[in-house]
Amino acid sequence: MFGRRFRRMAVPPLTVATGQVTASSLLILPIALVVDRPWTLTMPGPTVWCAVLGAALLSTALTYIVFFRVPATARATNISLVTFLIPVSAILLGALALGERLDPHHIVGMALIAAGLAAIDGRILDCRIRLTFPRAAPRYGPDRDRDGAAAARDQRQPASTK
Repeated sequence: MFGRRFRRMAVPPLTVATGQVTASSLLILPIALVVDRPWTLTMPGPTVWCAVLGAALLSTALTYIVFFRVPATARATNISLVTFLIPVSAILLGALALGERLDPHHIVGMALIAAGLAAIDGRILDCRIRLTFPRAAPRYGPDRDRDGAAAARDQRQPASTK
């Protein structure tokens, strides 16, 4: 994965995020100047500048910083699941910040996304297995590693305490 490569090189996530956003901005600048010809447009007001600044800081910079910190603790599958949250956050932000109305189909859609995320993650299935078969060991957790093997501290205990 791209983010882990930079971690192995000991490059901090903030540096990687800053480099990517800066490089992409510099690459798109000539095209934007040719296509939009901003010198022919009227100067935007303070509200527009605040909106652009908010979009740049919250939607882009913060997202990149979080995205490059997550691979240190999560697998690629879990990272990709975050993309399912984009419509949920857009609907909620629209309702909270812009006063848009939440319809019942919005709630149903968000519930379906939550159910899908929970099913893909596998925790519901693990919980159901534990309830049906109480002695079944969980696939993961604080006492298990990612492969489901018992942690080393459990293996060091004498057989009489297990």
